[in-house]
Amino acid sequence: MNRLPVTIVSGYLGAGKTTLINSLLAEEHGLKLAVIVNDFGAVNIDDALIRDTDGGKIALTNGCVCCTMGDDLSLALREILDRANRPDHLLIEASGISDPVAIANSVLNEPGLSYGGIVSLVDAENAETLLNDPLVAPQAEQQIRAADLVIATKCNAISEPFAALLNKADARTPTVLNGTPVAELLFDVVPLPKGRAVAVHPAYTTWQHRSSAVLDRRALGDKLAERPAGLYRMKGFVLTSGGAYELHVVGRHVEAKRCEAEETVLVGLGPADRISREEIEAWWTA
Repeated sequence: MNRLPVTIVSGYLGAGKTTLINSLLAEEHGLKLAVIVNDFGAVNIDDALIRDTDGGKIALTNGCVCCTMGDDLSLALREILDRANRPDHLLIEASGISDPVAIANSVLNEPGLSYGGIVSLVDAENAETLLNDPLVAPQAEQQIRAADLVIATKCNAISEPFAALLNKADARTPTVLNGTPVAELLFDVVPLPKGRAVAVHPAYTTWQHRSSAVLDRRALGDKLAERPAGLYRMKGFVLTSGGAYELHVVGRHVEAKRCEAEETVLVGLGPADRISREEIEAWWTA
């Protein structure tokens, strides 16, 4: 059975998690999504998307479903995995004051799930006040530091003072979406599941590589450790002197496992304002 990919959406109170989730649910990405949230009062799913509600579940018109997390995340995850009609991707909306790393650890400890990354939203209008408040700054900085991808909200560009704040909090790959499709960045490198070819939006850089060359296994580890920060996602197969490996990279997270493959085939993706195809190619072929 294929593992269910999980993306964790984090961010301090008022960062825009509700807006992001509603955008994802409304986009034409062809995926059946499930969303686990803390409570529906905080999420406010668009009325236009709701088909019906039943206790702790909301069924949406596009086949997606939302449900409450309750007190036990592990039980909620297993309930999703046990469904006969499983989703293509699972989103977990972390509360504004929660630790996304704890949620990520629950995902990594469940063999039926695969890690799809922590995405943390940062409110540009209030970031300076928030990150200079000794009471709440440690929580907000922890959410930023844990993220594989940081999305700046309530701004059209990342100003130099804002960039300095994010850099101080060790933000990885901060970017601004400006209304561009979110699913293509968060859920998978193209093509998406179900064989649906999605046109690549210019806000994202995509890269593909195919080769029969064999890479030294130790060199592969060194190369991955030195990958460019803007390369948010990469997956595929790599031929090495120690055999073939299936590779799965999401932000800070790298997973490599033995597999059968006859050639190296890789695809990668990152925000276009953070990385170019030439930079990815230069890194991989160096």
